Order: sequence, then structure tokens, then C-alpha cells
Amino acid sequence: MADATDVSHESSGVSHQGNMATAADSLQAALDRFQIDLPPATVAQLNEYCQLLWDWNTKLNLTRHTDFEAFVTRDLLDTQRLVAQIKKAAKVLDVGSGGGVPGIPAAVLRPDLRISLADSVSKKAAALQSMVQTMNVRIAVQPDRAENVLKRHHFDVVTARAVAPLDKLLTWLQPVWNSIGELMLIKGPRWSEEEQAAGDAGLLESLRVEIIDTWQTPGRDGNSVLVCITSTAPPNTAGKKTAAKRKPKFRR
Repeated sequence: MADATDVSHESSGVSHQGNMATAADSLQAALDRFQIDLPPATVAQLNEYCQLLWDWNTKLNLTRHTDFEAFVTRDLLDTQRLVAQIKKAAKVLDVGSGGGVPGIPAAVLRPDLRISLADSVSKKAAALQSMVQTMNVRIAVQPDRAENVLKRHHFDVVTARAVAPLDKLLTWLQPVWNSIGELMLIKGPRWSEEEQAAGDAGLLESLRVEIIDTWQTPGRDGNSVLVCITSTAPPNTAGKKTAAKRKPKFRR
């Protein structure tokens, strides 16, 4: 799937410059500042992920969140709100994963989840595979478009953050709705505009759209939301347009 920029979430807010965290900072210090309590082993894994991601970011454009404060307030906070809504041992596909958020932090926070990362850009998929192998986390990397992965596999949850506006995502995923249990999207303050645009395009027919969580991101105006979208169509017709009935032909 195309790795587009979701202007409603990723591009608003404070810009973070540079490719490494400041020497005086640490992940634990950033967690303490925002009163986030995690087990030491989890902090160590997340710290390793940050270092790997920022190292790869000097070679590829994977993230703009290149210090611990940005990681905690943008990436980790979003991921925590997401995994809190996912059932135990769910099979999860992270679409257009890019630098691995939310998929890799989700696997660290919730080792019970069976997570796959999909990115059609081969260099990004290779970076993801390298990070996953180094961290020794249970994640499958799919160097392919999400639509193709969903033609082959069913997932309980498909998630995306900072990939594309809602209308584009739904257009891409419409043919493969039978392979999606729940679509969970992390969106920013412009969510209502995206929903309106998708509705005007007729893309919300036979879909149930719910905001299941909302939160304030430190340093940003407006709220972030977690949107859950499910199909209300029968399983064999989800994502398919109803074909017009043909009149029977009779031989004379």
C-alpha cells in the first residue's frame, strides 16, 4: 500500500529536527516526565527499537520523531491507546508500516499479539525486517501492498497510522473487506473532515464507524482519536458491489 502522509495526524503539531536523541535525555526520563510506568524489560526493548529506528533513519526517511520525548508523546502514547482496545492473541496487520509504528511498539507492549507489518517499499520492508530480527520480536514482515496480503490472509485487526486519508484507505481495502475483522485507525484533529469526505464519496455504505477512544497528545492542539470500522454486510458480500440482476434468456 502506498506510504502516503496522513496530514490529519502525522504532519500537524511540533516538528522534531535531527536524527538522534539529545545526549542528556533517555527513554526512562521521558517516560517519567509523562508519568508512564512500564516494566524495565519493556523499557529496554523500546529503547533498543528507538536506537535501531533512528540509525536506519539516517539512511531512509522513516520517521520525524527522532528524540525520546517525541517517541513517547506521539508514537508510544498512540500505540498504548491502540493495544488497549485489541483482544488477546489477535492477529494484527499494520498497514504501510514505514518505520514500524504502531506495529513494533505494539509487539513489545503486547507479546500475545500476532503482528504482521506490511510495506510495499522494498527498502523500508528490509529495514523493518532488520529491526525485527535484531530485537528478536515475534513479527512477520510482508514486503507487499496490504491489499495483496489481505487476499492471502485474514486478520482480526487491520491498523494504520499516518498512511492516507480515510477515503483512500477505504478505496484500497474495499475489495478485501472479507479478510478484515476490524479496521482500527489512529487519526488526528481533522478526522471529522476525513469522515465527511468518505461519506460524500459513498464509501461508508455497509460500514459501522465508531470512535472508541480519544486523547490529548502533549504539545499538540486538538485530540487524537482511535476509530474502529467494521462491515455490516454479510460476509460473502462485504466489499462487493451488488450486481444488477440479469433477465433470464430464453431460446425460441
